[in-house]
Amino acid sequence: MKITVLILTSILFCGPAAFAAPNVLVVVADQWRAQAFGYTGDPNVKTPNFDKLAKESACFTNAVSGLPVCSPMRATMLTGQRPLTHGVFINDVPLNPEAVTIGKVFKAAGYDTGMIGKWHVDGHGRTIWIPRERRQGFDYWKVLECTHSYNASPYFSDSPEKQVWKDYDAKAQTDDLCAYLRERKPGGRPFIMFLAWGPPHNPYETAPAKYKALYDPAKLTLRGNVPANMEGETRKNLAGYYAHCSALDDCMGEIMKTLGDTGLRDDTIVIFTADHGDMLGSQGMQRKQRPFDESVRVPMLMSWPKGGLKTEKLKAPINAEDIMPTLLGLSGVAIPKSVEGLDYSAYLRGGANPGDDTTVIQCPNPFGEWTRQQGGREYRGVRTVRYTFVRDLNGPWLLFDNETDPLQMNNLVNKPEQAKLQGDLDALLMKKLKERGDEFKPGPYYIAKWNYKVDASGTAPYKN
Repeated sequence: MKITVLILTSILFCGPAAFAAPNVLVVVADQWRAQAFGYTGDPNVKTPNFDKLAKESACFTNAVSGLPVCSPMRATMLTGQRPLTHGVFINDVPLNPEAVTIGKVFKAAGYDTGMIGKWHVDGHGRTIWIPRERRQGFDYWKVLECTHSYNASPYFSDSPEKQVWKDYDAKAQTDDLCAYLRERKPGGRPFIMFLAWGPPHNPYETAPAKYKALYDPAKLTLRGNVPANMEGETRKNLAGYYAHCSALDDCMGEIMKTLGDTGLRDDTIVIFTADHGDMLGSQGMQRKQRPFDESVRVPMLMSWPKGGLKTEKLKAPINAEDIMPTLLGLSGVAIPKSVEGLDYSAYLRGGANPGDDTTVIQCPNPFGEWTRQQGGREYRGVRTVRYTFVRDLNGPWLLFDNETDPLQMNNLVNKPEQAKLQGDLDALLMKKLKERGDEFKPGPYYIAKWNYKVDASGTAPYKN
């Protein structure tokens, strides 16, 4: 479907709003689980700036990454569509350059658009220049497809000439964003800007020394679902992970200060989230893709001083596909029919919840760091305000009462006393999948449907 700016403008622009169009700033971290903040109760990590922002924000306490791995979440965030619709359900495959995206829609509505940092939806190689026609509507552009080298990392702008971020790339990217903000004028042309940091994704040991000095592995308190045989490894990983987190916290503090100093704060919607979490030893596992809370739950803060947003904890289980319609709703821009997510803008202001307090989590094709050889499995599940219920291809797999068992250590699946609860949640999941047209096939079915080339582990090979 060929979408031009002219057509988008005629279809999507919703006319004069009752308020000046707000700016939109979306900050995305890579692999930052919801539990790893001071404001969510982590006894170890130092995140004073995020803790302050949380007090000024609507804080979704059950926000999830519905397919908790990098490229799928980012493609979903950009399109408002679910992974089996836009097709990016594994890493390193391309999002259709003609997709209707948040960048294109805001641009058609008169916004300046920008992207800084990690992209990871181009699918043509992790360290190549991305031409304008594959930038999904974003004009200001200082981007690399993907790297996990966070010091003096490369990026590209408007030419194929490779450039390098100075020192720790998240700090340099933040400085670039702040310079951009200082050039804006309150009441001027609105902007939507994405800042996508690479940390706290592993390698965990590469944060600046002053942040690593904050954390002694021996003094960390581990989550109660880390097995004893993984304690040493987990302490070491967590110390580095938290160092990245505290470095990013300082970056967020600088962003908020710049918004205040420039007079942009009141007129700017600020959203902070992550593409997925990190198991970090919980359940004896590492990384993402898993359906456990350390993997699927992500931070989700939304703040807009002039927008009348609640500044409290919200229980609705918002998902990645809900980000685009919610930001469009808050900004007074019409939501394209291609979007599958829910618009939470009225809910953020005290209105009705547009959902049913249930969202879907899934893994259509395990790959990468969770291959079938490593125990990876296809699954579909529901995450409600209270429960997690998950099926794999063989039947019910997991059932947790997250209120009484927040560490998810007591699997209630197939226990006779939980038969009604399991039946109700299973029926709810089947209803959701039917509504989505999701037949829940084995992974190779979807790989063949989208004609992807993968290796024996189910991973799409990529070029560095």
